[in-house]
Amino acid sequence: MRVLDSHLHLWDPELLHYTWLEGPLAWLFGETEIEHARIGNATSERAVFVQAETIEDDFLDEVRWVASLAARIGVVGIVAGARLDRGTDTTAHLEGLAAEPLVVGVRHNLQGEPDGLAVSAAFVTGAREVAAHGWAFDACIRASQLPEVARLAGAVPELRIVLDHLGKPQVGTADAPIAPTMEWVRDLDDLARHPNVWCKLSGLPAEAGGDWSAEQMHPFLDAAADAFGAERLMWGSDWPVSVIGPAEADDPYAKEDGTPMYQPTARSRWADAVSGWAERRGHDVDAIMWRNAEEFYRVGARPPREDAREERPRRGFLGWLRGDRA
Repeated sequence: MRVLDSHLHLWDPELLHYTWLEGPLAWLFGETEIEHARIGNATSERAVFVQAETIEDDFLDEVRWVASLAARIGVVGIVAGARLDRGTDTTAHLEGLAAEPLVVGVRHNLQGEPDGLAVSAAFVTGAREVAAHGWAFDACIRASQLPEVARLAGAVPELRIVLDHLGKPQVGTADAPIAPTMEWVRDLDDLARHPNVWCKLSGLPAEAGGDWSAEQMHPFLDAAADAFGAERLMWGSDWPVSVIGPAEADDPYAKEDGTPMYQPTARSRWADAVSGWAERRGHDVDAIMWRNAEEFYRVGARPPREDAREERPRRGFLGWLRGDRA
């Protein structure tokens, strides 16, 4: 099975600045760490990096850092951080990103923004500039914001938009699953009526707090396939955000108090869950796991860029697992 992960994060808290990392996520997740999280059933593996919400001043530095690792870890495209509501500052930032050949899209994280921002005049102007560069836009939102993204898609039909994490619906846990709500299904269908919008099958394990089962996710995957068709769906791992939760069986580092842990097999399990669901439903597995992301982000003909810069050694989550928390 070929895998093009449409939603991979990397971060280095010693090199860049983040305000939201805590617990097992507050460590380095870089080159060494992703090598320990490769997908077991993948015959070929590539990824699109999605910005990890550094502070705004680090957006461009984040792109350059990831570009320096790309050839070694298989990153074929970068979705960069950007504020699209800043007028001339947005224009200048996008021009700076245009000098980075691996940039294929941008993300202005909308999930914490006030209602209406994505359809404000300033944001729509910025979105049109993104489209003019030939880039895509990642929409990271909450379920209640789905209608707003539909309005954005209608206002800027030339902009390719991908919905991150199915809009983050409530899914419950493996033992207490929650069925898709009528409102979420309705709003997802309305969004999918815009042909410039695609959807990532990603992030649901994080919405379950890392406590999930494949069967629990099937109704959400089915709703996405009904709305978008398999031809506009793409798999994403949301690593490492979606691999934090209850300790896996036989984890020697498990805490007696049930503290959330890094789950070493969770990325592979999510790939198996989605590919298995697609196969059982008769969907094109290779399209969902590879070709659709390749087409959407237009990365089919771009090899990872070689970069001679060396990375200084830093501690990552492997040290955290061993108890090295000094």
